[in-house]
Amino acid sequence: MPSILSHNSDKRSCLLLRLQQTAIRFSMEMSFKSESGLEILSFPVGRLQCNCSLIWNPKSQEAILVDPGDQAALIKEKIQQRGLKLNAIVHTHAHFDHIGASEELHEFSGANLYLHEGDRTLWDNLEMQGQLFGMQLNPMKSGFLPLENEQEFLLGSNKMVSLFTPGHTPGSCCFEIGEFLFSGDTLFKGSIGRTDLWGGDFGQISKSIKSQLYSLDPDTTVIPGHGPVTQIGIERRQNPFVKI
Repeated sequence: MPSILSHNSDKRSCLLLRLQQTAIRFSMEMSFKSESGLEILSFPVGRLQCNCSLIWNPKSQEAILVDPGDQAALIKEKIQQRGLKLNAIVHTHAHFDHIGASEELHEFSGANLYLHEGDRTLWDNLEMQGQLFGMQLNPMKSGFLPLENEQEFLLGSNKMVSLFTPGHTPGSCCFEIGEFLFSGDTLFKGSIGRTDLWGGDFGQISKSIKSQLYSLDPDTTVIPGHGPVTQIGIERRQNPFVKI
């Protein structure tokens, strides 16, 4: 197995990197309300401005946290301000900018951590990931519960469903709830996730997007791992990297 520090460079990878860097600059806090009444708050955290998201039922105050990548104190403040109780902490993948605050949030809330088994190598080598970006990160001490394709998480009568979408990493997943999709680093506005880092595979990510994401309702709002929102229908028509 190649080192997770290794990566490949080609013209497509360099373009994807530039697009992701642009998306980071345009990250901002976003609030939504679903047709079923769920509240959603997505806000950038950390050096790479990962979109961390809270989804909750305003009647029961039960919540799910997606990708607590950094700034644990900020995330805890937003949970406490709203009086929320975390049912689960789920991850779209295990790159450091999506899991950096997971352990502290797990200890704070008692909520279980969920990640696809395909990203265990990344989870177990958080410290090594940091080296690639000149950062000093502590190794993970907590374990996670394996996330399966089409696994369901309940918020009252609402279901969040995991969709296995390998390609950016071997264990990448997206999460669909109502008319919203949390796409992690699989699908962005006008772009897709990098595949030049460890475990990345352009063929896989293309297949994942076509089979798992482009088949969703075209009006589905996509909240990506970085940058602004988009819609499935827009990406089906306009995304230059994965075309139908």
